[in-house]
Amino acid sequence: MPSLLTIGLLSGCSDNVGKVSLGLFTTKDVVIEAKQDPIITGVTCHISHVEADLDFSDPSDMSIACRQTGEITEAQLNKIDRSKNGEIVFKQSKSILFKSLKVRRIYDAEHKTLIYLSYSTKESSGSHHHSLSTVALFNTQGWDWALQQAKSAN
Repeated sequence: MPSLLTIGLLSGCSDNVGKVSLGLFTTKDVVIEAKQDPIITGVTCHISHVEADLDFSDPSDMSIACRQTGEITEAQLNKIDRSKNGEIVFKQSKSILFKSLKVRRIYDAEHKTLIYLSYSTKESSGSHHHSLSTVALFNTQGWDWALQQAKSAN
């Protein structure tokens, strides 16, 4: 079970860029955070999720939009996990009951695109809520790298 210190540290690793109340008679807000990919620093993801101030568990719904906000280089791309599972790039606790919001980066070699999948680790309303965003490597320094990877795979 995550400690309160761990929860505080993980939630402090992002840049809160917006907070919208869901109404006068609720303690729930939609929070928008900007998170830079720690390896592909030219990508920033904006993640929105519901935060419930007086609950032990935040709702599982979330949305993600990732865009190129800087250079994407060959050196950065050489460091990523290119397996079908990709790798977790962000993680945030959403409750004291083992629920967390995770963002996983997956490289789509065929389309030369980075995929960012946000998902909840605990089923809610019969579903593991998730959202998807992509960043194409076209017109980046990483495009040549992607072309070389495709040639060497053939």
